[in-house]
Amino acid sequence: MPFNKIFTSILLLSFSVFLFSCVSNKKYLNMKGNAARLRADSTRLSNQINSLQNRVGQVESENREANQTINENEEQIAAQQERLKQLQSLIDLQRTKTEALRKKIADALVNFGANELTVSQKNGKVYVSMQESLLFPSGSATVNPRGKEALSTLATALNQNPNINVLVEGHTDSIPISKTYQDNLALSVARSTAIARILIKDYSVTADRITASGRGENDPVASNSTPEGRALNRRTEIILEPKLDELMNLIQGN
Repeated sequence: MPFNKIFTSILLLSFSVFLFSCVSNKKYLNMKGNAARLRADSTRLSNQINSLQNRVGQVESENREANQTINENEEQIAAQQERLKQLQSLIDLQRTKTEALRKKIADALVNFGANELTVSQKNGKVYVSMQESLLFPSGSATVNPRGKEALSTLATALNQNPNINVLVEGHTDSIPISKTYQDNLALSVARSTAIARILIKDYSVTADRITASGRGENDPVASNSTPEGRALNRRTEIILEPKLDELMNLIQGN
């Protein structure tokens, strides 16, 4: 074979090898670049998945806490509703007892006229309002026989109902007192104390149930500008209040 042809063949072969080598290197570099990008994408996706998993775990934890709070709130609401139900039941029972007491006292004092005393119910209490004309001579704190008869009848009812607190409250009109007592307040206190003493010593009502106080002219029920109004203001109120132990215990959470 002539030398020129041999040289040409060698040159073509070398160029082919070189060209193939360049193409292979380019593909390799491209593949290497693609692999790097894939690894980067994989890492990024893995980080995103981990972040999402952490967020899912956080949301699940928040949901569990929220559900627990909801359950606790529902339990608290149910407990409060039950407590309110019990409280209303006790209030209704207390109202019923108070009305029964008012009727019992009114029946016991039926022989005394409306001009001598009245029996009423107000604010969960029973008020026995006795006029001065029934209990005392004018300006005096000495209970007269008719007044003692009324107190004896009342004491019998009180002794049959030991769970009742008794407040004896004296009242006067606005006319200044001129003898024996310093002022109307002193007279009202003396009168309430005299009645409390009779209930305790003569009729055996236990002393720890009774409180005596005087209001003087400071709590009128009628105008002091007329004789009729002043007569109504000169009174002694015996206020009967059923003991509220169960009710107070429930209110205080016991």
